[in-house]
Amino acid sequence: MKIRADHDRVRERLVGHGATDRGRRTQRDTYYNAPARDFAETDEALRVRHETADGDRRAKLTYKGPLVGPTSKTREEHETEIEDGEVMEAILESLGFVRVAVVEKDRERFSLGDCLVVLDSIAGLGEFVEVETEAHEEEIDAAREEVAGMIESLGLNPDAEIRTSYLELLLGDGD
Repeated sequence: MKIRADHDRVRERLVGHGATDRGRRTQRDTYYNAPARDFAETDEALRVRHETADGDRRAKLTYKGPLVGPTSKTREEHETEIEDGEVMEAILESLGFVRVAVVEKDRERFSLGDCLVVLDSIAGLGEFVEVETEAHEEEIDAAREEVAGMIESLGLNPDAEIRTSYLELLLGDGD
């Protein structure tokens, strides 16, 4: 679940609940569209992520499939670490993939119970809180309830969930 929220207030609640600080990181996500189909129409995403955490730099290639159901942001996801993000971007562009947009994030990560709570500051959009947990397909409803409960414990309203991606928000295609 993703919700617009003031980070200071949520951070206080996290500390009060005894959340574990998992560190800060910056991410620059470059999104691509396929030459043979429009990912905006098929609700898919392909990105190259450049991430810096604790002075360490990494790059990953990620594919996200369409949303699994109407009530969560659950998606099939495939991700792999890559040695050189710039080279991967050059390969994609050489194959006809088109750069759509870049999303820049500063993230603070916390663990609380079985959930990961992320305070995101998104360039051009503002502050958001994301709460997630891992679940198998048969556990999605229970996981969604767990996440909604965590959102409420942080003083936020799960009904304010934003189901669109940061990319869609930046492009003006979402909430």
